[in-house]
Amino acid sequence: MESITNKKNSNSGLKAIIAILALLLLGSLWYVYKITNDSKATENVLISEKDAVLKDLEIQKDSLNAAISSNTTLSEELIAERDKIQQLMADVEKSKGDVVSMSKFKTEAATLRSNVAVLMKQVDGLKKENAKLTVQRDSTAVVLGETKKYADTLVEQNFKMANTIEKGSKLSVLNLQSSAVKQKSSGKQISTDKASRADVLKISFMIAENQIAKSGDKTYYVQVIDSKNNVLGDKKTETFGEKTLTFSFVASVKYENKTVKVEKDLPVTEIQSGSYFVNIFDKAELVSKTSFTLK
Repeated sequence: MESITNKKNSNSGLKAIIAILALLLLGSLWYVYKITNDSKATENVLISEKDAVLKDLEIQKDSLNAAISSNTTLSEELIAERDKIQQLMADVEKSKGDVVSMSKFKTEAATLRSNVAVLMKQVDGLKKENAKLTVQRDSTAVVLGETKKYADTLVEQNFKMANTIEKGSKLSVLNLQSSAVKQKSSGKQISTDKASRADVLKISFMIAENQIAKSGDKTYYVQVIDSKNNVLGDKKTETFGEKTLTFSFVASVKYENKTVKVEKDLPVTEIQSGSYFVNIFDKAELVSKTSFTLK
């Protein structure tokens, strides 16, 4: 009877030990499971943080590239900061993503983000200043353009006015008349249309009144040509620039801005019948002409 009781007690103790071992095993399994799950969760968090750091750095790099392309005076600083970001991105990519490394990378990324923010603020300030200067420059260009246009208009008006004054100040030679006469010994002149009787050709013309012309001595060159293209009279030659003029005589007059009549006699001998041409020149410029015929 005692033997049976001892056996029962022995079995009960064994069961208790088995139960305890089973509980310990379950506890160990649960601990291992929890550790594994915690490790995976931590790994997922670290991967997520790594991706976030890389994404943040990529955004900062894109901002810097855009700022660099605007060719501001900060280009060197922007390029240096971009190189730092690219180096940090390379380091993050190579890392195993442990807690210590990610903590360091996040700190460096935050520092770079702060630096980029400061630079971007400076870039924005420079852009605004450049925009302001551009507006001022364009406004100045418009003003200068308008001023030049106005000046050009004045120059053109002055040129036209000068031309008008120059044209208006030129003297007009009017009422050119010519005829042949027979000079008597008494001094009396008898008009004739016969070449054989003519010994004087009378030339007369008017200089019109002009208040804006310069007063003073005026000289006109009178040219009388016969039907054979011979110049009568003095047959002197004068040069005006590239032009030369052979003339019969010079008519000089004192002009005082009022109408004045000029009369000159040209002595001739043994002239032939035919057409005669009278030209009045102001230097090399022909200002009046007429013709007459002798039988």
